[in-house]
Amino acid sequence: MRFLYIDIDTLRADHLGCYGYHRDTTPNIDALAADSIRFENAYASDVPCLPSRTALATGLFGIRNGVINHGGLAADLRAEGAARFFLGAVATNSWASRFYRTGWHTASISSFPFRHSASWWNHGVMEAMNLMRGMGGERADEVLPGALDWLDRRGRRDQWFLHLHLWDPHTPYNTPEEYGNPFAGDPVPAWHTEEVRQHNWGLAGPHSAQEPWGFSPDEWGAPPARQP
Repeated sequence: MRFLYIDIDTLRADHLGCYGYHRDTTPNIDALAADSIRFENAYASDVPCLPSRTALATGLFGIRNGVINHGGLAADLRAEGAARFFLGAVATNSWASRFYRTGWHTASISSFPFRHSASWWNHGVMEAMNLMRGMGGERADEVLPGALDWLDRRGRRDQWFLHLHLWDPHTPYNTPEEYGNPFAGDPVPAWHTEEVRQHNWGLAGPHSAQEPWGFSPDEWGAPPARQP
């Protein structure tokens, strides 16, 4: 058995064709889903992304592992204290450690540990690869060459777990100009009524209708050309 975990930051299920999205944006994912088990009721135990992935890696809710936000003590694992053995419980029981301890080869291609100082993501990971300098701003075409190289070298073997992390739906929207806009002529979806537009226009905060770039002052500098 081989386990390929494709982790796409900020991608909503309702923007995938296999979950009913009206645009053909995800043909490859849809093809995989057609021959797979598709979950319709999956929920993140913790938000935002640092608490969410920490819960996934450790198997513990944020109120147990200590990571409940992005900064300060709220971004650090809770110390295990005097009861901690040579190997801590979190490291021993992480999801990658479970694979590792049963003889699997474990690998992760992700800038997440760099972006969030989250070394615990790599507990049990034999190959922890940050192959790009985007700190979460890199595009898929900058990540995939490393993944394809890894699969060329190890993919035909058995019992491996590979975590592949892509960030494209997350700000910034830096798709190359030459990609074009294949949906430029599509009509506005039926759900996007004037009432919905007005409601969203009145909401505040990062990534809202009035501040789609994200944060002010700008977290990543000037918005790229295609960012709304």
